[in-house]
Parts: sequence; structure tokens; C-alpha cells
Amino acid sequence: MSASTLPFLRTLCHLRWWAIAGQLLTVAAVTGPMGLALERAPLYGGIAALAIFNLVATLRTRHARSASNVEAFIHLLVDIAALAWLAAWSGGLANPFASLLVMPLALATLALPQRWVAATAAACLAAYAAVATFGHDLPHVHGGPAAGFNLHLWGMAVNFLVMVGVVLYFSMRLVGLLRQRERELADLRERFVRNEGIVALATHAASVAHELNTPLGTLTLLADDLLDSPLPADSRDDVATMRQLLDVCRERVRELARPADHAQHDAVDLEQTIARWQLVRPEVTLHREGPSGATPRVDPGVGHLLLALLNNAADAGLATGSAHVDLSLRIDGNALAGSVRDHGAGFDPDRPFLPELFHSGKANGMGVGLALSHATTERLGGDLWVESSGAKGSCVRFRVPLAPGTTDMKGLPVPGGAA
Repeated sequence: MSASTLPFLRTLCHLRWWAIAGQLLTVAAVTGPMGLALERAPLYGGIAALAIFNLVATLRTRHARSASNVEAFIHLLVDIAALAWLAAWSGGLANPFASLLVMPLALATLALPQRWVAATAAACLAAYAAVATFGHDLPHVHGGPAAGFNLHLWGMAVNFLVMVGVVLYFSMRLVGLLRQRERELADLRERFVRNEGIVALATHAASVAHELNTPLGTLTLLADDLLDSPLPADSRDDVATMRQLLDVCRERVRELARPADHAQHDAVDLEQTIARWQLVRPEVTLHREGPSGATPRVDPGVGHLLLALLNNAADAGLATGSAHVDLSLRIDGNALAGSVRDHGAGFDPDRPFLPELFHSGKANGMGVGLALSHATTERLGGDLWVESSGAKGSCVRFRVPLAPGTTDMKGLPVPGGAA
């Protein structure tokens, strides 16, 4: 099965409806005003059979996700058979529209592999031979040979216009599809390169986590010893804060060293994540917008996403002397919608928002935060976008789906989170 063959079949079905309409008009015209004594029953019967096939094919391709080359070849065989049938009952090779038998071959060369093109060519030759052998001669045309010749010339002209129109339409559609695929491939290459960098970063982070575990444990013991000794009140508060920060660091190190498949099964509480971030960034004032206190327990990736966005917003604000960050979280149907707004310099509206790993717009940044945020939302099947507020900073919005059975911090089911 191939996904690239499906657009070809959809275009073919669309063209076939136009062909059916043209065939009906042509038969009605030549048997009516032009006065040719053709047998209408075989002609209309062939057109009706083609219409039934195209109706079934249209419904099939509308709901299909892929199609095979065999299916495309069957479509072309049906078209060849229909053209041969109509030509045979309307003058055989003397019919100027008999040359349309070459059209399925032209379409096959645009979309199918060589062996299927060769098979289509063989089918066209067989159909041409059948029309030459079994075709019915055109009846006598009133007005003599001159009138018959003029009618043939008009038929050739219309036939030429039809062939040019079909080839032009099909070629333009295929060129558009090819350009779309090139854009999709370029996007996939960018994601692949970025994901390679993220995998390398994760591997390095796990290694560093093991190295940091021992010195952090030593610092924790020293902090405990200091708390057990007599200290001034101010110093005791500072050491207690340092002890809390060491706990946060050790927990983060354990998360880095934990296998990803195990970590993904451990839901995190966003309220605890936010409280932990405020402990690490006491110099930043966090303003909550909307309801708080009932945020769901979510995939750890959402917690990492929120921390990265909060840190980026805090850094952007502090760079311009503003220590305020606005946070909004809400349940929107079966998804968690949020926004993080800073009061920094904002994004350049003329520059596209495309996070790139290890390239940062901050003086001391590593270019990891936004790139990881974007990768996280993609992995979770969500969206992430930025809105610039000019001189008042920027707002990063995200929306990620909630897993079935999601509960809030009180253990209550979240509306829309259940399957």
C-alpha cells in the first residue's frame, strides 16, 4: 500500500465525473441535433456503468488512508474499457475521440512505476485492436462526404482540447502534490535532526545525573549537620532554604537518571511542579490567572513543558528588569490549555517562531528550553504557539490532550479526561 497513490486516485475520480458529463453531452448532441443514427442503449449503458464504478471509487478513496498500484491500474483498466466500448459503438477508429485511448497511458506515466506503465500500454494496445476489429462504422451523415469530413474535423478539434485540458489539469495537480511532499519531507528532516540532538542531550543528562548524585548527597548531609548545630535565626532560614533546594535538585537528578518508559507512567501534580519552581526562582513573582488548585495529574512531559516555559518567561522578564510572570491553566474539553506571559522584550514579529536546539536568543542561554517545549507538545499530540505583545513581552500558549482517566489533585475525574 502507498499513501502517494491515493491522491492520484482521488484526482482520477474527480476527472472521471467530468468525463462522464462530457460523454453524456456528446452522445445527446450527436444523436439529437447532429442527427447521427447511433445506437443509444449501448452508449448510455456504458456511461451508466462507468458512473456506478466511479461512485463506488469516490466513496472508497474518500475514506481510505492509502492505495496500492494494483488499485490504480484497475482504475485505468476500467477507463480504457469504457473508452473502447464507447468508441466501438460510435464509429470505431473513424471516431475522432478514439485517440483518447492514449490518455490512460499518459496519466499512468505521471504516477505509476514503469512495470505498471508497461501494463497500461499493453491494455491500451489491446483496446485499440478491439475497437479496430469489432467497432461499428459511423452511419451516413446527411450533407454528403464534405459534411462528414467537417464533422470529423470538429471532433478532432474537441478531442485535442480535451486531451490538453486533462494533461494540464493532472500535471498541475501532481506538481502541487509533489511540492507539498517536499515541504513535508523538509519538515521531517528538521524534526529528525532536532530529535537526534534531544536524544544526545538526554543521554548526556542521564550521565551527568549519576555524577551529580554523590556531591548532592554530600551537600545534603552538610546542610543537615548545619541545621543540627546552633545557628543565628537568619542563617538557619537560609540553610533551611538551601536544604529544600538540595531536595529539589536531588529529585530532578533522580528523574533524569530514571528510564524514560518508567517515568512516563508516573503522573505529576502541576500544583507541586509550580510550587517547586517558585522555590527555585524566588526572585520572580508568579501571577496566576483563572482557577487554581484543581489542576490535573498529568504526563511528566507536561510538567517539563511548564517548567521550561516558566523559566524562559522569567529569564526574558529579568533581562529587561521585570520579575513578573503570568500563568494561566484551564481544562478545555479533553485537553489542558495554558499560557505563560512574560514582560520582557518580546519576539520579533517578522521572525518566524521556529525553536532550534542549542541556538538561544539569550546571552547565557543554551537554546534548549523552547526546542524541548516544542518537541514535548509534538510528542503529546498538542500544539504550541507564541503571541507577541510588542514592548510588553510575549505570550506562549499551549494545548495538550489529557490521557483517559486523568484526575485532579483531589483525585476527582477531570471532565473530558476520561475515555
